[in-house]
Amino acid sequence: MEVWIFNYLLFFLIFYFLTQRLFQNRGLPPSPALSLPIIGHLHLIKKPLHRTLAKLSKQHGPILFLRFGSRPVLVVSSPSATEECLSKNDTVFANRPRLLAGKHLGYDYTTLVWAPYGDHWRNLRRVVSLQLLSSNRVQKYLGIRMDEVKSLVFRLFRSTSKGSGEFQVVEMKSMFFELTLNVMMRMIAGKRYCRDGEDELEEEKKFKEIVRESFQVSGATNIVDFVPMLKWVGLNKIEKKLEILQRKRDEFMQNLIDERRKLTSSNSCYEQNSKTIVDVLLSAQETDPEYYTDDAIRGFMQVTSLPLE
Repeated sequence: MEVWIFNYLLFFLIFYFLTQRLFQNRGLPPSPALSLPIIGHLHLIKKPLHRTLAKLSKQHGPILFLRFGSRPVLVVSSPSATEECLSKNDTVFANRPRLLAGKHLGYDYTTLVWAPYGDHWRNLRRVVSLQLLSSNRVQKYLGIRMDEVKSLVFRLFRSTSKGSGEFQVVEMKSMFFELTLNVMMRMIAGKRYCRDGEDELEEEKKFKEIVRESFQVSGATNIVDFVPMLKWVGLNKIEKKLEILQRKRDEFMQNLIDERRKLTSSNSCYEQNSKTIVDVLLSAQETDPEYYTDDAIRGFMQVTSLPLE
């Protein structure tokens, strides 16, 4: 067994260095010389990432080629080169890498954020830009934004009026975060989930837990995305977390869909201005049920609710 493992590693190293020698002059941009087997240039990366990339670009030029494990990475730090990438060659750079997050949280790479460039992606973009987040639709949600801003101002007034007339220190980051969540969720499903000075409902606790876990997972680096062979030795715990999180998100969003479906079906005089994003998608589902399935609606909900994506 040990001899077989040694022979396998020896064959892999010989194959790696031969391919490196054969393909090192393929017209690729400059690259740091020390690219290790399996991990590539990952050993050069230190926190914070942007400073490491800036240092490497200063050493090797404004267009830099790296290998993060098995994934090729192009670092562009020149304004003119960036403009060319986003204008003349925009379709070449339109796709996102197929990471585990896209597999589990992006419904197997079918949502707008994760879908590959093509007819499906263009149709998703059309639905979002013309039906869900058009200028006319966003303007109809003006009352929601005004209402939530007034609520925030009232909270600030109450927090400062409790003192003895002196200036009070208020932590604004969480307040702005809750303001954003309330605006989005009222636009999407007509409900707010962050209330000040009130006991949280069970549904609100689940929502905040999902948001918190989504940020934790999205902010974590999954080494298996760059070195796939590590999942063979049991270093793939984050994939299980993604699966559990997606089940929670699906259950939560499906409850919102069912709730809005019952509400709209029981209220025949539903005003157009009071329609949420879910209501718009359910209306589209009536005309094209094969495309606007509940899975597709949940995907659109995730795209329009950035903290959950």
